Amino acid sequence: MEYVVNFTWDDEANVWIATSDDIPGLVLESGSFDALLERTRFAIPELLALNAPETHPLSLTFISRRQERMVL
Repeated sequence: MEYVVNFTWDDEANVWIATSDDIPGLVLESGSFDALLERTRFAIPELLALNAPETHPLSLTFISRRQERMVL
């Protein structure tokens, strides 16, 4: 099964936020993209086990988005 995880940069809080429409309860944040990616990899199996106890292979797709405004 494939799950999509969205990483969005929150400019006001200076953190990356991970969410997913496919994984109930997934909301994590970190100031480091790499740290958030690692935390997400550990949290997803735990969240999926809580929602659907049977095990099966899974595929994760990570989509990141960061938008910045600049004044010229």
